[in-house]
Formats: sequence, C-alpha cells, structure tokens
Amino acid sequence: MSRKQVLIKGTIILTLTGFTTRFMGFFYRIFLSHTFGEEGVGIYQLIFPIYAMGFSLTSAGIELALSRSTAYYIAKNEKHKAAELLLTALLITETLSIIAMLLIQRYAGVLAASVLCEPRCEKLLMILSYVFPFSALHSSICGYYLGMKKTKIPSVSQLIEQITRIGSVLLLYTISRTQGHPFGIAVAVSGLIAGEICSSLYCLNLLSHEDELTFTPRAFTSAFRKHAGSLTGLSLPLTGSRVMLNILQSIEAVSIPIKLQLYGMSVKVSLSTYGVLTGMALPCILFPSAITNSVSTMLLPTVAEIQAMDERSQLSSLIRKVFFSCITLGCICCAGLLLFGQWIGEFLFHSPSAGDFIVTLAWMCPFLYTNNTLLSILNGIGKTNLSFFINAISLIIRIAGVLLFIPKIGIYGYLWGLLISQLSIFFFCLFYLRYYLRSSSLRR
Repeated sequence: MSRKQVLIKGTIILTLTGFTTRFMGFFYRIFLSHTFGEEGVGIYQLIFPIYAMGFSLTSAGIELALSRSTAYYIAKNEKHKAAELLLTALLITETLSIIAMLLIQRYAGVLAASVLCEPRCEKLLMILSYVFPFSALHSSICGYYLGMKKTKIPSVSQLIEQITRIGSVLLLYTISRTQGHPFGIAVAVSGLIAGEICSSLYCLNLLSHEDELTFTPRAFTSAFRKHAGSLTGLSLPLTGSRVMLNILQSIEAVSIPIKLQLYGMSVKVSLSTYGVLTGMALPCILFPSAITNSVSTMLLPTVAEIQAMDERSQLSSLIRKVFFSCITLGCICCAGLLLFGQWIGEFLFHSPSAGDFIVTLAWMCPFLYTNNTLLSILNGIGKTNLSFFINAISLIIRIAGVLLFIPKIGIYGYLWGLLISQLSIFFFCLFYLRYYLRSSSLRR
C-alpha cells in the first residue's frame, strides 16, 4: 500500500472513530448538564487540568516517543525491537502512574483547596486517581500500534472506552433513580475509570496474540535494560513540553472562575459560566476537529518519513493540500455555527449563554482546525521545540485574556483571547513552514 493510501485509510478510520466518540460525548454532555446543572458540570470540568497533568507526566511523552520509534524499527523490519520498546514503555509508564495515583490520593485535599480553589473537588480527585494505571497501559499500547500504522486497534479501543464510560454512568443513574438513592457528579468520574479498564483489557487481549511479545519478568527486565535510556531520552523533551503546557492550561482553567468573581459574579454563577463554556460551547466548537485531529495523527509519521527520504517537493505538496482542505472545512463550520449556534445552545443545552458563546467562538474555526495539522507538521520535521514555543505563546495570550480582561468585560475577554491565540499559532506556523520550504529548495 502506498504512502498516500496509508495516510488516507488511517485518516478515514480515525475520523470515523473521532466523529462517533464525539457524537456520543456531545449528547453525554447534554445529559450531564440536564442532570447536574451548569454548576455541577463546572465542578466536574475543574478536575481535568489535574487529569491532563497526570497523563502528561506518566504517559503522553512516552506514547509519542514509542510511536515514532516503533515506526522506525518497523521500517527497518526489526519488529522484535519495537516489541521490546513496548515492554519498556509499559514498565516505565505503569511505575509512574502508580506513583501519581498515590500522590493524588495523599494530597487530594490540598489540590482541591489550594490548586483548584474548590474543596468539593477532593472526592472527585480521589476517584480520578485510579484512572492513571489503566490510561498508561492503554496509551502505551495504542502508541505501539499507531507506530505500526494499525489505526484500527486504537480506534476500536477508543470506541470501547467511550461506550463503557457513558454506558456505566447511565446504568448507575438508572439504578440510583429506581432505588431513590442520591446521584452525584462523582459517578461521572467513575465512568472514566470504567472506560479505561475496558479499553485496557481489549488492548492486552490483542497483545497476547503477538508472537514477538512474551509477558515474563525476564522479558521485561531484558527489554528495560536495552531501551530504557533511548526511550526516556526521546520522551523527556516531549513530556517536558506537555507538562509546561498543562501548567499554563491549569492556571488558565483555575483562574477563569476566580476572575469571573472579581467581575462581580457569585461563586455559583461563575462556576455555571465556566461549565457552560468548557462543558457545552467548546465541545460543540471542537466537534468537527475530529477530522483534523485524525489527519494530524497520521501526518506526523508521514512527514517524518518524507523528510528522511528528502522528498521536499512531496512535502510541499502535502502541506498545501492539507492547509487548504482544513481552511475550507473551518470556513464551512464557521458559517454553520454563526447561523445555528444560538439554536444549538438553546435547543440542545437549554442554555442561551451556550448559544452566545458558540456564536462568538465560531470565528476561530478556520484557524483552530488548521492549527492542529500545522503543529503536527512541525513535529514531523523535528521542530518540537518550536512547536512548544508557539503553543506556550498562545497559552500566555489566553492567560492574559483571563487575568487582564475577564475582570473588566467578563467571560468575553477570555473568548477574544482565545481567538487572538489561535491567530498567533496560525501565522507563526504558516510563516515558519513557508521559510522552511523556501530555504530547503534554495539548498537543493
């Protein structure tokens, strides 16, 4: 199968999965908003910076490093080394995730009160801590199969995770209502664990049929000694970048309700506004990005392969096609959300505020959908530090919107900050890629 066919096939599989899971998640969020109210959704959303930070520290960098290294060894027809890398990654990520679980359980109260500024999150963090060992297992195995370009396996595992997560919460909700027991937002956090457990079991079952993998203590020890240094060396810059970005995102997430209170809102109204924005409006805006996220996932190894073979004309052609396709998609979505955003907020979420936010955020769709692929191309050509720098500048702009403009003009200060941040990513990436392609052609 040609490179183009592999890229298209992988993108289609990941896109279909992304749309399916987002479609399910979209209505799941409607269920959460109707069941727990805007304040409950806001409290639930507050724990995700901790979730993202834990995942970044334990798994995210190693997953990307494993995917790239696996692709390298598969290209050299050394599948046994790719399998050894997976065993090494599993040992590292599981160790880190267990440490993260214990630390969160130990300091859940401090994190809730001092970091999230919401003591009601303590119980949610205690439950959330159990997700990390399973998410580490799941992400490492998915990284291995993505490196082999077997996108069907990560896609199915993602579907299993989403179906189990939503299904378990709906089941518990039905049982609770039938028996008259109280039903709190903590059950939604338990659904995260159920989803990761089932997807991990699915992935482990597949690995048991791989001839190159033997799950014995001796195999784990041997693989770790061979590859721990190289895998850690590749993953540390990626992990560092993700951690720094998550720190900035956490500052942003925690600051929004606080600055809304400085604007004059009560604690309840500020959490409700935060819940509407992050739990209703933003998921709606991000829904079509399932396509561009799938393209981004397949672009990274494809661009790296093209660069290694020094096929600059193919790289230039690929960038142009992807760029114009994403811009077109973004413009179509922007027009649709401008026309129907208010209706979506009022009809689906029963929240006029959600409709207002959707209409305002619609303007960033052309840039938001294109930026994912442009950043993936930068990572593919090895400019991971530049990618991190661009993301950091974008987040600093967003945080400035939170700290400086929310106290003066309310949540719309943050929304306009979001738009400006996406514009900055767009033009930074565009100018650098243009420079890169021109300088490369001159050297030739």
